[in-house]
Amino acid sequence: MCDEQKLEHLAVKLFEINAVKFGEFTTKSGIKTPVYFDLRVIVSYPEVMQLISNLIHDFALKDTKCDHLCGVPYTALPIATLLSVQANIPMLMRRKEAKAYGTKKMIEGHYKAGQKCLIIEDVVTSGSSVLETVKDLRKEGLVAEEAVIILDREQGGRQNLATNDVAIKSLFTMSNLINILVEHNKISAQMALKVKNYLNDTKAPAVENIQDRTLLPYEKRAELATNSIAKELFNIMATKKTNLCLSVDLTTTTSILDLLEKVGEHVCLVKTHIDIIEDFSADFITRLKSLAKRFNFLILEDRKYADIGNTVSLQYLKGLYKVAEWADCVTVHSLPGEGILKALNNSTNGVSQGVFLLAEMSSEGNLITPDYTEETVKMALKYPNLMCGFVCQNKSTFKEPGLIQLTPGVQLESTKDGLGQVYNTPEKVMLEKGADVVVVGRGIVAAKSPESQALVYKDVLWKNYLKRVSGKMEL
Repeated sequence: MCDEQKLEHLAVKLFEINAVKFGEFTTKSGIKTPVYFDLRVIVSYPEVMQLISNLIHDFALKDTKCDHLCGVPYTALPIATLLSVQANIPMLMRRKEAKAYGTKKMIEGHYKAGQKCLIIEDVVTSGSSVLETVKDLRKEGLVAEEAVIILDREQGGRQNLATNDVAIKSLFTMSNLINILVEHNKISAQMALKVKNYLNDTKAPAVENIQDRTLLPYEKRAELATNSIAKELFNIMATKKTNLCLSVDLTTTTSILDLLEKVGEHVCLVKTHIDIIEDFSADFITRLKSLAKRFNFLILEDRKYADIGNTVSLQYLKGLYKVAEWADCVTVHSLPGEGILKALNNSTNGVSQGVFLLAEMSSEGNLITPDYTEETVKMALKYPNLMCGFVCQNKSTFKEPGLIQLTPGVQLESTKDGLGQVYNTPEKVMLEKGADVVVVGRGIVAAKSPESQALVYKDVLWKNYLKRVSGKMEL
């Protein structure tokens, strides 16, 4: 049989085994429908499963280069398994929910970030099930841009998926399936007309846009930023072609200023710990701001505020350091609750300021839990004009493209110091973990030539950023 005959044969078989039903049904999207496609029954019909896998293989896999297949759980898993064996393409399995023990992974199997995964699904109405799988695959750094399905119900799913950069190929459209069943006298012309009218009149709801923020260039994300400091930082990175943040953990003003004279042209952000400086003065702040203007970098005071709102407001505005007068942005703990953000939001006095909320830490044995991280992000999203982003270690922490992921704990080689600080490589934090701005301290500050070392970090980080946004993340 030719492919067209095989498709007709499959359509008739699906009707005969009651995989295509006519009556009154409700889809997963909550839509009332006169026709229902229930592929779960095919597990009892090996010849039907084999016919479907053969058709998908010939229709889609021959011309598609991919590293993995992933069936949308659970109905598409048997088909994906058959295809994996038939095409000799490794398969991944997505869980409906993470295990509460062990690795707690959502995606099972062996893979690397940047590899391409083709999704297999039975039916698309709104596209929400495919997008749930796409989201989890992309969280792992996998490229998920194509799906092969058996039936497109033609109710908006294809468009919803396209909005999220997912293209689909389908064996059948609903119109095509209905026409075949009429031609083979399986349903009446009256029922066919009822279904076609239904398709014209009823569309699935639009679904959430889950575009991966890490694949967007900084210029585009600057347009999406609601905080003015985040917008400025994105633009600085794009203009200077650097996403390097230098942590100047030095204790004298002269050593800090001398270092910035050497490396200022290579950084987008300078992170200070103002309370470790032994000879702090107002003149130091004047000179620091002058360097920031000359070299076009912003200043982040890594104060990690963690007190009640009133106290934090005073720490920010008053005292010896008067941080609000010179720091473009500050780091803050969410531990005290929302009051800390309310206080800082009310303390800006109309001046552009930004907050990086601490959502994760790079130190070994830290007590931040996934639930804590999730609640931190929820709290932050209530203050879009205040938030620059998050200090965190993973791209899955948040999805908003207008916010910045600031990731510390980076050296050219993965190491761990004697105090529990764990260091990742620039490549890992950029391609796997989703960092936007990468913090380097001792790797530059303690180098024999800080200037040349800063240039090394700048170049390798930017190279991996370009690789990321181009989609060519071959590790």
